[in-house]
Amino acid sequence: MQRAEGVKRTMAEVVAQRKNEMSPGRMFVEACAAKGLEASVEYDVTITDSLTSSRRKPRYPARNMLKVVDLSRDPRRFYWHESPPRPGDPEVDDADLRREAANRFHRSPIPELCTTTAWVQVPPDLWEDPETFESFINYRLIVRLGTAENHTIIRGEGGLLNIPGIPRMTSRGPFGSTILAACNEAEQMGGTADGLIINPVDYYRFMGQGGLMDDLERNGVFIVRTRLVDPGTAIVGDFGHGAQLFDAGRSVIRFDEPPPGTFAEPGIALKAEIYERVVVNLLTNFFIVTL
Repeated sequence: MQRAEGVKRTMAEVVAQRKNEMSPGRMFVEACAAKGLEASVEYDVTITDSLTSSRRKPRYPARNMLKVVDLSRDPRRFYWHESPPRPGDPEVDDADLRREAANRFHRSPIPELCTTTAWVQVPPDLWEDPETFESFINYRLIVRLGTAENHTIIRGEGGLLNIPGIPRMTSRGPFGSTILAACNEAEQMGGTADGLIINPVDYYRFMGQGGLMDDLERNGVFIVRTRLVDPGTAIVGDFGHGAQLFDAGRSVIRFDEPPPGTFAEPGIALKAEIYERVVVNLLTNFFIVTL
């Protein structure tokens, strides 16, 4: 049977296709063989989304919970978003039952994308072993770039923790945790809390104390464990419908001179860059909770 357009491929299909594609590391290895330390490769994809993990225990990046808009293939001028009513706004019919009915609607220009950068030092003459050099780029440089991307999305200048208007929640109310209270609040606003970003120390603390993490995952909540939210804090929200990641759809890897303080000692360095920014469409469906 022919698959309908737009149906997501299975992970097995994705892995099979990527085995037949040249990896970002292999492309750079070939450029290095031709140009040496002058090598620079521009990719027409965001390379943090170009590799599959071989971990038996998955640990997902923040980008995986967001709808990604590739501006190189889907150009946009604006995005829509909603905000809660202001004090003194006129009453709206049925807003006591459907709170979101009182929200205000907005149109804003696509914000300037943030540059996300990662660095590694190349061990001397590693490029003389092409397979090892390819692996080093794919699974050290790009993995570090993924960590930097988490920083951009979560706590960078335009990250979720710094977006004005996302409410804080400190009370668990009648629930067993503030996480569940936030999930309920998102549904009371007409959304669904389908994502949680939490520090590993809290993830494993909850795992040791009971079944909250398992309950959330069984209930369809996508969990990202990362050091980039402070212990005792988590982000809960409707990531599927309430936020987007605007992505330039391009990347660069090149040899370059790192800023002072990047490494403990001098050496040849590689830099990788991507360009993106997260926006929240539904502020009322996200919460920064105190655990």
